[in-house]
Amino acid sequence: MPTLTLEQAHDLVAAALVRCGTAPVAADSTARALVGAEADGLKGHGLSRVPAYAAQVRTGKVVGEALVAMTRPRPGLLAVDAAHGFAYPALDAAVAHLPGIARAQGIAAAGIRRSHHCGGAGRPVEALAEQGLVAILFANTPAAMAPWGGARAVLGTNPIAFAAPLAGRPPIVVDLSLSKVARGAIVGARQRGEAIPEDWALDAEGRPTTDPDRALAGTMLPLGDAKGIALALMVEILAAGLVGAHFAGEAASFLDAAGDPPGTGQLILALDANAFAGDAVERFGVLAGSIEEQEGARLPGSRRLALRARARMEGLTISDALLAEIAAA
Repeated sequence: MPTLTLEQAHDLVAAALVRCGTAPVAADSTARALVGAEADGLKGHGLSRVPAYAAQVRTGKVVGEALVAMTRPRPGLLAVDAAHGFAYPALDAAVAHLPGIARAQGIAAAGIRRSHHCGGAGRPVEALAEQGLVAILFANTPAAMAPWGGARAVLGTNPIAFAAPLAGRPPIVVDLSLSKVARGAIVGARQRGEAIPEDWALDAEGRPTTDPDRALAGTMLPLGDAKGIALALMVEILAAGLVGAHFAGEAASFLDAAGDPPGTGQLILALDANAFAGDAVERFGVLAGSIEEQEGARLPGSRRLALRARARMEGLTISDALLAEIAAA
């Protein structure tokens, strides 16, 4: 299988997106996010997304020439309209503007509407934590989980990501889907022709399945059973209802080119890490040390940092089939 440097992978993805009608700035932002996710080992949010993304631009499900618009409805709030384009330019805009607002007021929030798949949700909050902020992101996604005790999907897998700065080292980053696994993991298994564990998803008749196609036609099982569904409901309210985005049940799939733009949403909260206690970042380090000093324990996100460093050194390995798909997109 061919190996690409991160720069080569970025150029390959950006060129494919521009060919299908994406504006160069949006293509660059999206390529950085997808290649970054691939480098971090998040393959379900990485290069495998390019063919579907390109197809969606061609059909207008994603507006390739969308222009991000921002307003300030309140002093501490940033309202971001992704204009049915890719989510990444809107997320970049939020990351660029939130630090100044949060430093001035101690806290700031960005609500993003008319958005799309936000990929590796840890990356925007990590970028904010690198600037001295504690940040949390909520994102809603198309319907994939049924309410506890129900059978029809009305909630998304709705990721939550969190990051906190540490002195002199990369931030703590937590990135989790509220299904047992991210839906992208099932998409990846389908692309590789692999079965999935039977506790990941149910088929359309509500039966456990190891078939990725049946799983994608059915519903995902939640993390933590009923507690995961309760969290998904909270995210749905914060990332969609609060910011004026589509609820999961109103959003078309991220996975194909059929239907209207998904119009999903994201909410990012950012707090100045020194707003309450001047030694907060140092205290975060004490807590991190109490975890890392234990044999076998590690901080969330440490595996991704190791994979990222390896990708910088060794590049990304991509299958011939996926490389051909991207080149043909």
